[in-house]
Amino acid sequence: MQSRSSAVLSAVRSCLLLLFIHWSAPGEARRVRGGRAQTRRVQQQQSPPPAYRERVEGAESFPLDFTAVEGNMDNFMLQIRNLAQSLYPCSAQKLDQDMKLHFLKNTSVTCNDGSPAGYYIKESKGSRRWLLFLEGGWYCFNKQTCDGRYETLRRLMSSTRWPQTRTGTGIMSPQPEENPHWWNANMVFIPYCSSDVWSGSTPKTRPSDYAFMGSQIIEEVVNELLTKGLDNAKVLLLAGSSAGGTGVLLNVDHVAEQLESQGHGGVQVRGLADSGWFLDNKQYKFTDCLDTISCAPTEAIKRGIRYWGGLVPEGCRQAHVGEEWKCFFGYKVYPTLKSPVFVVQWLFDEAQLTVDNIHLTGQPVHEGQWRYIQNLGQELRGTLREVPAMFAPACLSHELITRTYWMDIQVKGTSLPRALHCWDRSFQDNLHGNSSHGNHNHQKHKSPPARGCPLHLIDSCPWPHCNPSCPTIRDQLTGQEMSVIQFLKHMGFDVQKMAQQQGMDPRKLLGMLSNGN
Repeated sequence: MQSRSSAVLSAVRSCLLLLFIHWSAPGEARRVRGGRAQTRRVQQQQSPPPAYRERVEGAESFPLDFTAVEGNMDNFMLQIRNLAQSLYPCSAQKLDQDMKLHFLKNTSVTCNDGSPAGYYIKESKGSRRWLLFLEGGWYCFNKQTCDGRYETLRRLMSSTRWPQTRTGTGIMSPQPEENPHWWNANMVFIPYCSSDVWSGSTPKTRPSDYAFMGSQIIEEVVNELLTKGLDNAKVLLLAGSSAGGTGVLLNVDHVAEQLESQGHGGVQVRGLADSGWFLDNKQYKFTDCLDTISCAPTEAIKRGIRYWGGLVPEGCRQAHVGEEWKCFFGYKVYPTLKSPVFVVQWLFDEAQLTVDNIHLTGQPVHEGQWRYIQNLGQELRGTLREVPAMFAPACLSHELITRTYWMDIQVKGTSLPRALHCWDRSFQDNLHGNSSHGNHNHQKHKSPPARGCPLHLIDSCPWPHCNPSCPTIRDQLTGQEMSVIQFLKHMGFDVQKMAQQQGMDPRKLLGMLSNGN
């Protein structure tokens, strides 16, 4: 143990020496080194055209959270150590930065099968920012679909096989190169094992039954984190993807109220909902509600909310009495929320298309399917029009914030990490003129963003993958990478017809599409 501690201390000393040299170097050299991550990404992929290029300042690669220092030199030195670990050649000597598993002390709050629920945590003692992430993974809505889920996706219903550690990626990464603004936050990953879109409140009563306790799992995790420093937090960001993104919309106000009721109203509670903004639209082809994938989302949620004992935000419940299922759809629940929420949503979400019975397999889509896909993008744009803080690329994909490539996707020249940083800044600017500390006084609709710091980012081009920074597309049958042009032709895209509709020269349109190779 002593030799390990000595090795760690030696590594930190070496890194601090490098850091001293780094800060002593001329300003221009520091800027080059600080922009290392951006340079690497540019080398890995073809540069996007100017319309999609974001100006990245060198210092942005390794920001320090100086708000967390507040005169505490120990905390400051911890941040210096974390920064030093990111500097070459110390990356080979990184300290353990994985999140570690903790089961809930309250054993009455369980996964579907009665096994204990829990969370993974990586504490950052120098930071007063907390990021709680809700995992996604569809749902089940009756005994039959839950039995099938238990056979094929048991890790989403039981904690018995959870690993002891998890490595954070994307916005959960502790590496500033991958996560420039949240890398030093306290990271908490809450595994999804309730199959209820994080809404349930029903314990397991018989051996053959299932528990559905998603909302109570979140509440109990927050209670435990209050003993680990959350009580002294400045910001709690409740984030989630897919079903976890919908879970954010369903629970963010309750978390804010929970903290306020326990005397922690000074904690600013915000939401980040990724790929959880689903539409209760009409399916392309109607099918009987036999399984989770083919069942229309409205019918699945109607059945599920009864089966789970699902809870919804009080404001939304009052707005939709007797139709509480509507609160599972973003555009219905969002206007009723008091807490600020940033929405991340692909305009052509693969999960939405799946439940709408559009299956993009090896066969080209028919003209009717192509029109349906385009209309879906338009419909989604319409529901996001009044959302002030959002990031909506015109891509065919699902989930983004925990992807390792999350920094590479851009809308109108701005990346998602940059937009989230701008969102952060908007709260800081707003609080300078606001002496109140209650959660619900942090307004959802704010003054216009600072110049050069956009928050409302949505693609206007009308077809899937018309944004050249979209993720790589693979053929679902062969696994082969496809260029954007290959993909659109596979989708039945007619270049001549589309160019005519857009009032463009077909050659110019082909050139634009080629930039997305």
